[in-house]
Amino acid sequence: MSHEELTSDRPTERSAEIRKRVMAAREIQKQRFEGRPGLFANAQMSSRMVRDYCQIDATGQEILKQAMDRLGLSARAYDRILKVARTIADLDGSPGIEVGHLSEAINFRNLDRDNWGRR
Repeated sequence: MSHEELTSDRPTERSAEIRKRVMAAREIQKQRFEGRPGLFANAQMSSRMVRDYCQIDATGQEILKQAMDRLGLSARAYDRILKVARTIADLDGSPGIEVGHLSEAINFRNLDRDNWGRR
């Protein structure tokens, strides 16, 4: 979280509300992967499944392309970003991945890379 977010007077989301969103997202994923034994979370999707369940529009494609080029990300990182974006969309109750979901996932990936290997 940024310093502004930590010091803001804006009301924060209560744990019970967060739990409700997480449970709803888990139910969405349960339904998404119904009939696929052993598969229950977006993180478990194969590359083929990512193509099926993590579609993004032209604007999203361009944003992801720029991030791939700028950050030097691999094909594996591409899939991971889409999986995280799908999960963010699920938490938001959105049927599709929107630009904001994708941007947030890219930001998480960038933060992860910045801190990789540091202890």
